[in-house]
Amino acid sequence: MTDDVLDYSRPGPFTRFDESQLPLLEGLPEDPVAVCAAVQDLVIQPADAVASGVPESRVAEKNIRPVNKLITGLTALNPAPLHQPRTPETRVIGTCRHFATIACAVLRARGIASRARCGFGTYFLENRGVDHWITEYWDDDQNRWVRVDAEHLGKNYVDHPDDLAPGEFLTGGEAWIRYRSGVIDPYMFGVAGTDHAWGPHEISGNAVRDLAALRKQETLNWDEWGRMTAAYEGKSGPDYDQLIDEVADACAKDDPPTLTRLSAHEDLAVPRHLLA
Repeated sequence: MTDDVLDYSRPGPFTRFDESQLPLLEGLPEDPVAVCAAVQDLVIQPADAVASGVPESRVAEKNIRPVNKLITGLTALNPAPLHQPRTPETRVIGTCRHFATIACAVLRARGIASRARCGFGTYFLENRGVDHWITEYWDDDQNRWVRVDAEHLGKNYVDHPDDLAPGEFLTGGEAWIRYRSGVIDPYMFGVAGTDHAWGPHEISGNAVRDLAALRKQETLNWDEWGRMTAAYEGKSGPDYDQLIDEVADACAKDDPPTLTRLSAHEDLAVPRHLLA
């Protein structure tokens, strides 16, 4: 790849480890799926953390974006290498995005091309697409990206969370294309546990976040920029929908020049304050 930003075997702004943290990775498995599974011992969802007795003051950890800062917080709780199991109260608090992005960071540290993807899992609620992030890695033997639900390996939502079948996870762009083609009801796509966060605006928001992730800028699930807020409020208009059409098409085609051009668009570029 000529564009270093699109060399997915190398870390990006949020997927770098500090030099001093690299020894923590040494005991982790070599197999990409096993790496994803190991991350389950590093992260805990906010609700699960509180249910385990973790003070609610720690829930703010879910707002940490860079993996090196997540690891700093994790090792402050337990300085052991990352392959050693951790009790729930000594895991860092995060969401599906954190599972996916930490796994991606470890794989990139090993020189394995990998990406965190933002979109929707279609296997959590019947006939619905639920806001979700997964990890994918490049398999040279099969010459394809393999999608792994790092958070839910070993669970029974799907037959093979280690190799998600087509349609089991839709990126934001993939869901957008289906919506614009009339294949899906957009109001069946959104954020579980909410009444309002369903519909085309949720799909377009995840399409923009997925574009950012393909540029190695794995933002938080709830980060908003450009015209995303206007879209959530129903004020973005048809020209923005057409822009999201371009985003969805470029992401589906893995088109580096177009991804680069779109990521610099004033309505799509991730603002500097979110990259700190």
